[in-house]
Amino acid sequence: MPDVADLERALRAAGLRVTRPRLAVFNAVHEHPHVDTEALIGAARAHLGALSHQAVYDVLRVLTDKGLVRRIQPQGSVARYEARIGDNHHHLVCRSCGAISDVDCAVGEAACLTPSADEGFLVDEAEVIYWGRCPSCAAGHSPAPPDSTTAQRGTP
Repeated sequence: MPDVADLERALRAAGLRVTRPRLAVFNAVHEHPHVDTEALIGAARAHLGALSHQAVYDVLRVLTDKGLVRRIQPQGSVARYEARIGDNHHHLVCRSCGAISDVDCAVGEAACLTPSADEGFLVDEAEVIYWGRCPSCAAGHSPAPPDSTTAQRGTP
């Protein structure tokens, strides 16, 4: 987990001013991978105090645009955010409870970036989502409804 100085350096390296809202949201994404905006609002407010919904949405957009966080949105889910960027990883999503976990590419770095036909596109990202049931749901435990707390599982 990066400390505040690491987060500040990352913001500056991306050409962004360091502000308290940016630090609070960026830190929240690092502490709570794969959660939705509502959960990030709560986590950022726990660090900073008062912070508007719009401020969090604005910070997430800037962080995503600058490549400091990644936005994922599995089918049927709200947008979720993670700080694991710059590698070729994918996600496991539980159909029952909505838990999300990171999984490395099975065949190596960026192998998925070579489509069978690129139609002239300059491909810079591929997204793979594996669907199934998490160990708890597969064992027959009652699934909780998908929400920001059940999807907090990060890298196993």
